[in-house]
Amino acid sequence: MFVGGAHGTHGVRGVRGMGGGTGHVPVAASRHVAPARLAPLPARPSPPAAKEPMSDRYKWLALSNTTLGMLMAAVNGSITLIALPDIFKGIHLNPLLPSSTGYLLWMLMGFMVVTAVLVVTLGRIGDMVGRVRMYNLGFAVFTAFSVLLAVTWLTGAGGALYLIGMRVGQGVGAACLMANSGAILTDAFPEDERGMAIGINAIALVVGSFVGLILGGILAPVEWRLVFLVSVPFGLFGTVWAYVKLRDQGVRTPAPIDWWGNATFAVGLVALLAGITYGIMPYGGDAMGWTNPKVLAALCGGAALLGVFGVIETRVENPMFDLKLFGIRAFTGGNFAGFLGALGRGGLMFMLILWLQGIWLPLHGYSFARTPLWAGIYMLPLTAGMLLAAPVSGRLSDRFGARPFATAGMLATGAGFVLLTILPVDFSYTWFALVLLLMGVSIGVFAAPNRAGIMNSLPPSRRGAGAGIANTFQNSAQVLSIGVFFSLIIAGLSSSLPGRMFHGLVAKGVPARTASTVAHLPAVASLFAAFLGYNPVRNLLGPSLSGLPASTVRDLTGHSFFPSLISASFQSGIHEAFSFAAGMCVLAAAASWLRGAKYVHAVSGEERQTFVALAGTGGDDERRGARRREPAAGVGVAGRE
Repeated sequence: MFVGGAHGTHGVRGVRGMGGGTGHVPVAASRHVAPARLAPLPARPSPPAAKEPMSDRYKWLALSNTTLGMLMAAVNGSITLIALPDIFKGIHLNPLLPSSTGYLLWMLMGFMVVTAVLVVTLGRIGDMVGRVRMYNLGFAVFTAFSVLLAVTWLTGAGGALYLIGMRVGQGVGAACLMANSGAILTDAFPEDERGMAIGINAIALVVGSFVGLILGGILAPVEWRLVFLVSVPFGLFGTVWAYVKLRDQGVRTPAPIDWWGNATFAVGLVALLAGITYGIMPYGGDAMGWTNPKVLAALCGGAALLGVFGVIETRVENPMFDLKLFGIRAFTGGNFAGFLGALGRGGLMFMLILWLQGIWLPLHGYSFARTPLWAGIYMLPLTAGMLLAAPVSGRLSDRFGARPFATAGMLATGAGFVLLTILPVDFSYTWFALVLLLMGVSIGVFAAPNRAGIMNSLPPSRRGAGAGIANTFQNSAQVLSIGVFFSLIIAGLSSSLPGRMFHGLVAKGVPARTASTVAHLPAVASLFAAFLGYNPVRNLLGPSLSGLPASTVRDLTGHSFFPSLISASFQSGIHEAFSFAAGMCVLAAAASWLRGAKYVHAVSGEERQTFVALAGTGGDDERRGARRREPAAGVGVAGRE
């Protein structure tokens, strides 16, 4: 169910002895964050010294549990990429048949689409009913659907539809986790430690994506159901752990449901992302589906509905998508930087997989069946760079602000894309690994400070919704990025590959009629074959191989024929894709710089009383029926350099 959220039209009432006002706190001249000037708190029944160690322990509990949740969600988001051949083999369905392309795409993209659509709504629900409650529900839902994915008894198209449906359910649980984890950490950590905490948490999403590739390559050949079952023990443990240990420390803001806003947002975004997904599929005689009337209708209709959604949100009393938050410069700059950065790097993993699996690994003696696992292994420098940089940059941003680190991180990421265009297709792995390490460090330098800057700018009662907005921007940009990258690659292949394929096959003794038919098949068929670890030539020629001499068959299906054939065409397309990505990173750096100096929402006197009460009761304000109001976005904030 979708819900809306109050945007807080009430001002903050002054609290005697607490210094709670409604004005803006002046910008401090110091580079360090100056604490808000609050009068001493009234005496409490319990000694403060007895509570402080508990609070300190709690923040690390919150960090470890939410990091586990993010890691689990990210691993399952990518684990199917490598396991798809074994999954489709297990349900007796050929993923490379034209009739199976839709199933293949939704198994790849459905998880990302549903998380992009739901994170704002589920974050807003967390603001209303409790972030820990929604987060814990996400753990339970994710675990339940992981079990259901592993116990399917269906085969063929029915089995594929069942798996897609269960993946959507898994995505709902992941959206609960993503939407509320950042808000839980922001509630638990003081402002001078949030960058480090959010950095560790956020980078778990990126690192988990690459860990999922390796796990999928290891587990799927043993038993395809293991790729879903592997998360169940962690999900059960995390669910119980979160239920027992986590407590709500946020401010709840109950509000009526924004039905029209939720409906137009959900339908519009689903239509837009579905149009992008189907746009990379062949249509008629075209290599891609961008001229398909259904794709055009989905794109135009989705964009129109999102426009209507924006109008609705400016007119309803309790909007789901609080547009007033975009009046906060740091929030707006961070979100646009995150969107443009994800648009640039969102398709990076797919492009690297295609490069390694389709060309480099076969040229270096790896069979196509072994390439999925080794592609994940050879991309580990990217993961290592993120692990090294994210916590450090997050900690430094706590002191100096997000702008210098996030901006430099995006510029360095853009430089990494430029270096990738310089590398030859058959590169030296040492140089490739160094470029990946640079990009991993730069992505880590950007991700942690940027997310911390966004969360620091939010009023406490808007942290769930604000985190959801940030995740929606990022997840939507990733889906769009994949569509753009694939389109550029397919355009590059379609312009020159048919001629190269025809002449290459004829030179090896394939009849001209057969070679012409194969050469004019959609380029996406060759890409998907390489992506899934199939030998593209064996898949394209199929029964035609039986009429050829054994030596010709060995040459055609060996390690070098297809990679050598596709290299020049692939290089043209991937250079276009990486140039686009570099441009997006430069724009992201500009948006990051425009966020302004360090900005932290100043906690008012009334909010301070709320947090003290929550700390003393373990956050259990629900049993006391407590309901608190929050000032409007932009009221009671502090900007600091």
